[in-house]
Amino acid sequence: MRVLVVNAGSSTLKLALLDGNDETVASRELQAPGTGVDQSELHGALEGGLGEADAVGHRIVHGGKRFPGPARIDAGVEAALHELVDLAPLHQPKALAVLAAVKEELPALPAVACFDTAFHQTMPESAVTYAIPAAWRERWGLRRYGFHGLSHAWVARRVPELLGVAGGELRIVSAHLGAGASLCAIRDGRSVDTTMGFTPLEGLVMATRSGDVDPGLLLWLLERGDLSQRDLAAGLENESGLKGLAGTADMRMVLDGARAGDAAAQLALDVYMHRLRAGVASMTAALGGIDVLAFTGGIGERSAAVRSLAARGLGYLGLAIDEQRNLASERDSDVSAVEALARTVVIAAREDLEIARQTRLVLGESPDR
Repeated sequence: MRVLVVNAGSSTLKLALLDGNDETVASRELQAPGTGVDQSELHGALEGGLGEADAVGHRIVHGGKRFPGPARIDAGVEAALHELVDLAPLHQPKALAVLAAVKEELPALPAVACFDTAFHQTMPESAVTYAIPAAWRERWGLRRYGFHGLSHAWVARRVPELLGVAGGELRIVSAHLGAGASLCAIRDGRSVDTTMGFTPLEGLVMATRSGDVDPGLLLWLLERGDLSQRDLAAGLENESGLKGLAGTADMRMVLDGARAGDAAAQLALDVYMHRLRAGVASMTAALGGIDVLAFTGGIGERSAAVRSLAARGLGYLGLAIDEQRNLASERDSDVSAVEALARTVVIAAREDLEIARQTRLVLGESPDR
C-alpha cells in the first residue's frame, strides 16, 4: 500500500509518498503560513507524482480523549476533529484545512487521522491528572494529553531494533528536541509519562516556547503587568524559550554565542540544559530506572554538543557518551561509552513511517515493521 503522508506544521506542509517497503518515492515541502494551504500549489505537487497513492495518512496534533488511536476519516470523525479545535487552536485549524484540501484533490482515496496525542493514552491517571478543582477537570476535560506522540512511538519501535533486544525489556526515555521539545518515558513500548501537558507549552524550554512557568507568575502579569491575555499567549508561544533568553530561536546560534563568550547565549544554554537534565531524571523516576536515552528531532539528531552536555550531567543514571562516536554520529546510532550502564542512542525522527504504519493498520494491511 502506497501512503501519502501529510504533515501540516505551523508554517509548512510536508508531503511524502511512501511505497510498500517504506521507501520515499517522492516528497515536497510547501510554504503554508496561517491556517490554510494554497490549493493550486497542492494540486501541482500531487500532479507531480505525490498523488499516486493508495491511501492518505494525516498527522493530527490533537485527538483528545475521543481518539486513543488512529481512525479512518469519515464525516463523523471529521466533525469530532472540529469539536477539538478549542483544545489546540494553533494547530488543529491548519490540519483540518489541509485535510479538506487534500480530500478535494484525492476524493477517492481512503484517509486516516494519526494523532500526536494518541501514544500517551496509556499514561496512568497519576501522570495525566492536574491537582485542580474536580469541577474544572470534569467540565472542560482538563488533563495532561502529551504531544509528539508519533515521534515517540517511532522511537519506541526503532530503539529495540537498533539494539537487537525485545522492546518489552527496555525502559526508554525518548528526547524529541526540535523547535518544540518533549520527553517521554516508555516502558514495554508504551508511554507512561511525558513532559508536555494540556498544551504543547508545558515542559522543556523550546525554541520560542517557555516550557514550565509558575502559574502564579502568569496571573501576576495579567493582574499587574498591564498585559492582555492575547499578549501573554503571544509572548509564551512566540517570544520565550531560547528566543526570549538569547534573542535567537536557533540552537546553533546559541551554541556559537556561548562559545564566543556571549553571556545571554550562555545563560540560554544553561537554562535549556538544566531543564533537559531535570526532565530526563523525572522520566527515569517514572520508569523506575533507565536503559536507554534516545535523542531525536532536529536538535536531538544534529547537535552533538547538546547530547554531550546532557550526558555530562546524567552520569549518576549510568549514562555516558563516547565523544568520538557522538561527533561522528549519523542516523540511528549508538553513541554510548563502553563503560556506560545505560545506552545513549540517536534516532532519526520518522513520523512519516509511523503515520504510514498506522494508516495501513487501520485500512487492514498488516505492517511489516
